[in-house]
Amino acid sequence: MCEDDHGTSAGDGTGNELARRALFVTGAAAALTLGSVTFSHGTPAAAAADGNDGTETRTVRGTLPTGSPDFVYLPVEIPEGVRELRVSYSYDRPSVPAGTAGNALDIGVFDQRGTELGGKGFRGWSGGARTEFFVRADDATPGYIPGRVEAGTWHIALGPYTVSPQGLSYEITITLTYGEPGDAVDPVYPPERAKGRGRAWYRGDCHLHTWYSDGRRTPAEIAALARAAGLDFINSSDHNTHSSHAHWAAEAGDDLLVMVGEEVTTRNGHVLALGTDPGTFVDWRYRARDNRFGKYARRIRRAGGLVVPAHPHATCVGCNWKFGFAEADAVEVWNGTYSPEDEVALADWDGMLVASVREGAPGGRGWIPAMGNSDAHRDPDPVGVPQTVVLADDLTREAIQEGLRAGRSYVAESKSLSLSFTASGPKGEHADIGGRLKVSEDAPVTVRLEVSGAPRCTVRFVTDQGVLFTSAVLPVAGAGVVEWRTTPQYAAYVRAEVRHEAVLAPLPGALAAFTNPIFLGR
Repeated sequence: MCEDDHGTSAGDGTGNELARRALFVTGAAAALTLGSVTFSHGTPAAAAADGNDGTETRTVRGTLPTGSPDFVYLPVEIPEGVRELRVSYSYDRPSVPAGTAGNALDIGVFDQRGTELGGKGFRGWSGGARTEFFVRADDATPGYIPGRVEAGTWHIALGPYTVSPQGLSYEITITLTYGEPGDAVDPVYPPERAKGRGRAWYRGDCHLHTWYSDGRRTPAEIAALARAAGLDFINSSDHNTHSSHAHWAAEAGDDLLVMVGEEVTTRNGHVLALGTDPGTFVDWRYRARDNRFGKYARRIRRAGGLVVPAHPHATCVGCNWKFGFAEADAVEVWNGTYSPEDEVALADWDGMLVASVREGAPGGRGWIPAMGNSDAHRDPDPVGVPQTVVLADDLTREAIQEGLRAGRSYVAESKSLSLSFTASGPKGEHADIGGRLKVSEDAPVTVRLEVSGAPRCTVRFVTDQGVLFTSAVLPVAGAGVVEWRTTPQYAAYVRAEVRHEAVLAPLPGALAAFTNPIFLGR
């Protein structure tokens, strides 16, 4: 479900095509800057005297060739006395040969503070989800940040996501409304704490989209679905905008912790900024070759968030993760309804676990926990399928993040499925998910999984050698206890998988649940 909608567009009006263009560099990423759009009137009275009823409109037309830079900026000279900026756009959709990408054009805006990477000028982004937007002091289109329309050079940002061989012809209509600005509204953010159960297992979904990016649900609708799915916490993760952060406070409650973040949607993969400080903007205008990701990963952490590469093996354009995992706090292995892409991600993650325990591997933590999220956008996408179940000291942002970072978690397809996974040694030593059983290399170890809500599923224990044990099919009631014995010299770690019956043997069945590992040995 790694979507970033690129919907149809419409625009109207007349004007001259801009001919002046220049190539400039922002950080390491080249971008195209078009000639400026100017407005003749500087006051509401002047606009009204010219019969414009307090508004002025300009229309720009042009064509972007195949191979255009990732971002094209249209400067707009905003005079004094503007109350509202409104922009609409459209572009052509010519037929293309089979296997060739057609046209898709994203849009957003930066204010008079500029377009510098990571700067303060960001005022909104809707990708391809909308054909128009407005910004004013007291309100803005979902995806955009309310605030005064100050005088200066603003930039409409175009993102030619894909361009057909014929090129991409576009039309942009800009309307200024003059007048006194409305009163700005101070944002109210959700609390960082809900009424928890102390140290307990909490269920969450940390990859959700609202109508503040390309989703179709309101925060209220998502919160209701989250409660119905048995979730204790959620994380808002709209594409390339933090505009929803100020619209979640009313949906949080004693029974639901709402964290806020962003899905940082680059051309080389998507990453969840999970649980950042409210109001945090994380830039996305770079590729892996620009060597910029480390800077923005650190930005996420400074804002109190986790860095979680999303759907790393997704096949949609720009979705496949190419930045490596050195900066990751966790990785989203399971995204939405279980698919072959998730199976590849699971195998890749298991390979990273093997690398973390090999002789001579770097010291420190050395491994990356896995998680699962729904990536729900709209009906019929289910919220909480799958969900990550975290052992946390309380139902707070900090405690949930610490549980995720430590790997004290498992992933389940729904609230109906629960499990307990432990390892024990000969002298009463004990370890839970994400922990280490500190026993000698030849000490006998008992691995135990208790599972409920998994009718006719099988259990597999996976180690650095691969799958070393597969249980019989669980009964229709879906509950059972499975034990296996090993030693640390035979298995450096053990993790559990609960799988549905296979549809295409010898391929394994779809996951119903899986755990992070327990490491064995000192």
